Amino acid sequence: MAEEFRMPQRILLIEDDEALREALGETLSLESIDFSSFGTAEDALREIGDPGWGVLVSDIRLPRQSGLDLLFEARRVRSDLPVVLMTAYADAKTAVEALKGGARDFLLKPFTPDQFIEVVRRYLPQDDSSRLLAADGPVAVDAVSRQLIKRLDRVAQTDATVLLTGESGSGKEVMAKFIHERSSRAKFPFVPINCAAIPETLLEATLFGHERGAFTGAIKSQLGKFELAQYGTILLDEIGEMPLDLQAKLLRVLQEKQVERVGSHHTIQLDVRVLAATNQDLSKKVSKGEFREDLFYRINVFPLRIPPLRERREDILPLAERFLLRYRASMGRPESRLSEGAREVLRCHPWPGNVRELENAIQRGLLLCDGVAIEPGDLALDNTPVEPVRYSDQNSSARPSQSVSGPFEHQGDIRKLERDHILSVLQQVGGSRRRAIEILGISERTLRYKLRQWREQGFEIPD
Repeated sequence: MAEEFRMPQRILLIEDDEALREALGETLSLESIDFSSFGTAEDALREIGDPGWGVLVSDIRLPRQSGLDLLFEARRVRSDLPVVLMTAYADAKTAVEALKGGARDFLLKPFTPDQFIEVVRRYLPQDDSSRLLAADGPVAVDAVSRQLIKRLDRVAQTDATVLLTGESGSGKEVMAKFIHERSSRAKFPFVPINCAAIPETLLEATLFGHERGAFTGAIKSQLGKFELAQYGTILLDEIGEMPLDLQAKLLRVLQEKQVERVGSHHTIQLDVRVLAATNQDLSKKVSKGEFREDLFYRINVFPLRIPPLRERREDILPLAERFLLRYRASMGRPESRLSEGAREVLRCHPWPGNVRELENAIQRGLLLCDGVAIEPGDLALDNTPVEPVRYSDQNSSARPSQSVSGPFEHQGDIRKLERDHILSVLQQVGGSRRRAIEILGISERTLRYKLRQWREQGFEIPD
C-alpha cells in the first residue's frame, strides 16, 4: 500500500532567462531536490509525460509557446501534475486565468529563494506522511487519516456495502467518491443523493424513477438515481432521514437487485454498488423504531467512521491550502497567502463544523483580507463576526455585519456547539432560512428538522 501512495520527487523547471534558470537550479540543488531545467516550453513538452515529475515550475512569458500553453498541455497529459507559474509582471488577469486553468500556485518575481522553496515543497512532500491524494480527493496527512485511507482502499476493491458515519461536514461524500474511484466501477457513474434534501413526496420517484402520468406533474418518464448509477456506485447520504415506508421499498431493491419505476410494473435489473452515509446513530434510531432493523443490517456490512477534523489536526493546514487554491482566483485574490498567525489560529480552532466550517473560513478570509496576507481576524472565527460567504452578490447590503454570539465555550458538547452555531447564524440573517443554509452549507430539510427538534426542546427559534 505504501508504494501506491509514493509521490514523485523531481522538479520540471522551465525558465528562458539563463541566469535565473541557473540560480533556481542551484537553489533546488542546495535543498537536495532533484530537477531538470529547460529554456522553452517545446523542450519541456517532450518530457512532460514522464510520471517521475512531482511538480512543474514554469515562467509564463516564454519564446513561442507560453507558460499558459504549457499549463494547458500539462493538464491534458498529466492532470495530476501540480503546476506553479512564475512572472515578473503583476498582471492580475493573467494570474486569474492561470489559476482557473489549473495552476496550483503563482510566484510573482522577484521572489526570494526561501519563498521559491516554500512553494515547491508545498506540492513536493518529502515523505508519504504529507501525501495529498488528489486535487479534489481526501487529504491524508494525519496518521488517523492515513489509516482510514488504507481501510477505504481495501474495501474499495470489493463490492461490499459501506456505511460511512461521522459528524456533519466531516467529508463523508469525499470518502465515498474515493471508494468509487479506487474500485473496478470507477469508469461508470458515481451518483450521490442527499435523502434529507428532497421532499418526502418526491424522494421515491427520485430514487427509483417514474413513468409519465404516475403522479401530478409527471409529464414524462424519468430515470431514477439507481438506474443512473447502473454498473457504478450510488451514495445514499443522510439515509437516517429516509421515511420508514420508503425504507421498506429500499430494502427490497437492495435484496432483489431490481427496481420498479413509480407507475410501472416492469422490473429493471440493477448492478449497482451501494454506499450509505449518516451523521446519526442508526442503532439508536432502530431501538426507537425510527429506522428499520433489517435495512440497518443490510447497509451496515462494512461500517467506517470518518473522524471529525479535531481528531486529525495534521490535515487542517493542507486542507486550508487546498481551499485557498480553489477559491482565490475566482474571488479576485490570486496572490493571497495565509499569515503565520492565521495558520496558528486554524491549527488551534476546535472546528465544530468540521471541513465545511474550514472551507467557509478560508472563503471569509479571502473576502475580508486587505492585502496579500490573510490575518487571523479575516477568518472570523471564535467571537469575531460570522460573514456569509456563499452569496453570488458579495456587495449585497443585506449581508449581516454584527456578531450575535461569543466563542464556542463547550468544545466537548458537539451537539450544543452545532445548535449554538446554527441559531447564531439564523439570528444574524434575521431568521431567513434561505440565507442560513447558504452560509451553513446544509440542506433546507436538515435545517427544518433540527429547528423542529430544538423548538420541541424549548429553545427559542428566530422567526
